Amino acid sequence: MRKNKRDELVEKAMETFYRNGFHATGMDMLVAESGISKTSMYKHFKSKEDLILAALGLREQQFHDWSTKRVSELASEPKDQLLALFDVLGEWFREDTFKSCMFIKASSEYPEPDHPIHQQTVEQRNTMYQGVLTLVEAAHLKNPEALARQLLMLQEGAIITAHFGNSDDPAGEAKNAAKALIDAAS
Repeated sequence: MRKNKRDELVEKAMETFYRNGFHATGMDMLVAESGISKTSMYKHFKSKEDLILAALGLREQQFHDWSTKRVSELASEPKDQLLALFDVLGEWFREDTFKSCMFIKASSEYPEPDHPIHQQTVEQRNTMYQGVLTLVEAAHLKNPEALARQLLMLQEGAIITAHFGNSDDPAGEAKNAAKALIDAAS
């Protein structure tokens, strides 16, 4: 199915925001990179912030779909899937296009807790937490809420470490720590 202009714009904006950041990407740059006129752009989105929210929504959907599929391809049991989360992170970190986490970037550029962009990043993290919690509960591990938070912190720490580049294998190191936490909760 062919994408419509709005979908093409959101996809191009997502790539541009991810590569350059949100504040550094102006509407003129988006017009130049998307090939869509400013008039057309504003026909689809009232503001740059609305476009950012749409781009974040697309990124969440794409990453969730890809990572969920990869985890299920790598492991079938919930306990193994918890560890496979880190293998999937490692695959992401090795991509040529890896530029850290779009949601962490958005959250740092829009730090006010009541800002809609910041709120969307918090919602995305809550969704990630719920996914990890579901696996922890399915694996029948002790203290599921605390363990899910700890595993999510390891994931986020691995992302930040990969961003800074001060480890050759941040996902593998986080996976080792996750394994110790999972073993202790078994």
